[in-house]
Amino acid sequence: MDLRAIGLGLAFALMWSSAFTSARMIVLDAPPITALAVRFLFSGLLGIFIARAFGQTWKLSRVQWRSTFIFGVCQNALYLGFFFYAMQTIEASLAAIIAAAMPLFVGLAGWVFLGDRLRPLAILGLLMGIGGVVLIMGSRLTGGADYVGILACIVGTLALTVATLAVRGASGGGNLLMIVGLQMLVGSAVLSVVALAFESWDVNWTTELVLAFTYATIVPGFLATLTWFVLVNQIGAIRAATFHFLNPFFGVIIAAIVLGEAVSLLDLVGAAIIAFGILAVQLSKQEPKASIPAKV
Repeated sequence: MDLRAIGLGLAFALMWSSAFTSARMIVLDAPPITALAVRFLFSGLLGIFIARAFGQTWKLSRVQWRSTFIFGVCQNALYLGFFFYAMQTIEASLAAIIAAAMPLFVGLAGWVFLGDRLRPLAILGLLMGIGGVVLIMGSRLTGGADYVGILACIVGTLALTVATLAVRGASGGGNLLMIVGLQMLVGSAVLSVVALAFESWDVNWTTELVLAFTYATIVPGFLATLTWFVLVNQIGAIRAATFHFLNPFFGVIIAAIVLGEAVSLLDLVGAAIIAFGILAVQLSKQEPKASIPAKV
C-alpha cells in the first residue's frame, strides 16, 4: 500500500467519521429525512455536473445500473435514513461507534451467506468486535440511551453492509463520478417519498444548521463517497476496508471536540476493542505481499 493510498484512506476515515457530528447538528434543527433527501439532491446534482464536465456519461452497463441502484437505496436511503432518524435521540459518538462495526457485519455476512472461510485471526476479530459493541451499548443503555435509536442504527448498519457488498459492481467500468452522483439521486428519491409521507417542513434556521448542512453535503456527502470508490479501485475493497478501524476513534473524538459530548472510559475501551477486531478481520483477508491487489 503506497503513500497515496494511505492518504486517501486517512482522508476517507476522517470525512466518514465527521458525518455523524454534522448529522447530529442538522437533526436538532430540521426534520431528519427531509434534510437528508435535500442533501442528497444537492450532492447528486453536484456529482453529475462535475462528471459531465469531465466528459463522463450516464450510459452505464446493466451491472453498473443495478449496483448503483442497490448502493443508493441501501447506503443513502436506508443506512443514513435510519441513522439520521436515530440521532434525534442518541449522541453522535454512539452512532459513529455502531456504524464503525460495519466491517464486522461484512465479514460475518461473507461467512454465513457467501461461504467465505474465516481464519482464526478473523474469528478472533469478529468476537472482539462484537464484544466491544455489546460493552458500549450495555454501558449506554444503563446510562439512559434510547434503545429505539440504537436499534435504528443497527438496522442501518445492516443496510450499509449490503451496500458495501454491492460496491464492486458499481465502481467498475469507468464513469466513477457519474455513478457517485446517480446513487445519491437514487437515495434522494426514496427519502423524498418517506419525507412527504411522514414529516412536516418545520425548520429552525440557525447558523449551525446552515454550516452543518453545507459541510455534510460537500464533505461526507460527496467527497467521502468519491474517495471511497477511488480507494477501492486502487487497492481493492478488502484493503480499503482496513481504514474503517480508525472510525470508532475519529467519530468519538470529533463529537467530543465539536459537540462537547462526554466520553466515558468504557466508550474508549469499547472503541479500542472494536478497532482491533476490525483490523484483525481485515488483516486475516490480506493477500500475500507478492500478489497483485484485485481491481474492481
